[in-house]
Amino acid sequence: MALNDDIALLAAVPLFQGLDREQLRLIAFGAEHRRVKAGEVLFQERAPAESAYIVAGGRFELSRKGRDGGKVIESVVGEGTLLSELALATMVERKFTAVALEEGDVIRITRALFHRLIEEYPEMARTVENRIRETIAALAQQASALQHRFQ
Repeated sequence: MALNDDIALLAAVPLFQGLDREQLRLIAFGAEHRRVKAGEVLFQERAPAESAYIVAGGRFELSRKGRDGGKVIESVVGEGTLLSELALATMVERKFTAVALEEGDVIRITRALFHRLIEEYPEMARTVENRIRETIAALAQQASALQHRFQ
């Protein structure tokens, strides 16, 4: 993928919306590209997450182990999906196992790169912080809407 394609892909990811082209270029330039084969495991559920991935091409199955030990497919995701975004901020475990359903590409953004960028560019940190707040507010609203099911 060309740098301009990476920038366009990053600009479409909700977490990075609002960042200017130069900030997106810095992320794209510092990120690592990885080609994956069909059937390849990108990461395992419960593994430590030190990076986030953006699907740049192909489709990935996200699954977890069910209570009975069997596989539960949570979703299938494609281009533009950000996986493990919390890993950019703090040490977390992967919530799912991600397996490539077809040949594809991912962009890996490490926590170290992300932290370095937000330390050097405080305006980037503010923009990302606002996006995270919006996401949390939307999740809280969705949880409130479902509350009646648990009473």
